[in-house]
Amino acid sequence: MLFSYSSSQSITVQTPAKLNLFLSIDQKRSDGFHDITSLMLSVGIYDTLVFMEEPSSGVKLQVVEANSLLPQQANKKTGIPSGEDNLVVQAIRLLQTKTGTRQGIRIQLTKRIPSEAGLGGGSSDAAATLFAANKLWQLGLSLNELQKLAAELGSDVPFFLTESSSAICRGRGEIIEPVSVPHCLHFVVVRPTTGLSTADVYRQCRVGSHSNKQVELLVQNLSSGQFHSLYSLILNDLQIPAETLNSEILTLKDFFSKQSVLGHMMSGSGTAYFGICHNRAQARQIAARLRSTIKGSIFVVQNRL
Repeated sequence: MLFSYSSSQSITVQTPAKLNLFLSIDQKRSDGFHDITSLMLSVGIYDTLVFMEEPSSGVKLQVVEANSLLPQQANKKTGIPSGEDNLVVQAIRLLQTKTGTRQGIRIQLTKRIPSEAGLGGGSSDAAATLFAANKLWQLGLSLNELQKLAAELGSDVPFFLTESSSAICRGRGEIIEPVSVPHCLHFVVVRPTTGLSTADVYRQCRVGSHSNKQVELLVQNLSSGQFHSLYSLILNDLQIPAETLNSEILTLKDFFSKQSVLGHMMSGSGTAYFGICHNRAQARQIAARLRSTIKGSIFVVQNRL
C-alpha cells in the first residue's frame, strides 16, 4: 500500500518498509529460487520518491540520504546505486520494454529505509516506480498488470502494490493473500552497521519443516489481539544462515533476549532485527537502551492499519 499525491508536473510517493513476522523456506525451485511462505506487515519507515517528466527518453535518478541530505554521488558511504543496478531504474526499464514507450523520467529518491536490511526498501521503491510511471505516462495498466511486472523484479515487490498493509505471500512472493491485523503493534527496529546480501543468505539457507497451520495461527492471534503466543509462532528460516554470515545479528539477538518483549527476530534476509513491544512507551525505553550500547540505525515504529 503506497501513499501518493500529484501536481500538474510531478507525482510524489511515500513508500513503506516491511517486517516479516513469518518466513519459511518451503522448497528449492528448478529455476534456482525458493518457494516461501511469509507474513509481511508494512511499517512506518518511509522512502520518498518524486517523479517528473523528462524531455528526453532518458532515466535520471538522484539518490539522497535523508540523514546526510547529500546526493548519493557525493556520499560514497551509502552503497546505494543510482544507475542500472538500482531496482528503481530496473522497474522503469521493464515498463519501457513491456509497453514500448519511449518517454523519459526524472526521479529523486530520498532514502530513509536502510539498505541490505531485510526491510524491503528497494522493493518498495520499485513498486512505487511502476505505480507512478504508469500514472505519469498515462499507460493505463491495471493494478493486476503492475503486480505481474513487479513479480519479475523481485519476490517482495508485488506485496507493496496490494491494497492491504499485511499479507501472507507464497510462491516466490507473488501469490498474495491479504490478511487483517487490526491491532496496533509497536516495534523497535535496529539495522546494525553492516548489511547482508539477500543472495548470500539464500545460498546458505536450508528448506524448513514447518506446518502451514503455524502462519495461519499467527494471523488468527494477531487478528484477535492474543499477543501472548507471538514468541512461539514468529519464525524466520533465514536467521540461522544470516547469523553465520554476520555476528552483529547475534549481538542483537542476545540484547533482545534480555528484554521483556512479546517476541524478537530478524526481518527478511537481514541484517535488521526487531522486537515486538507491549506498548509504545516500552518501545521507546528499549530504543534508548539500544542507542547507548549498539551502533546502527534505530527506529520506533508501528504497523500500518
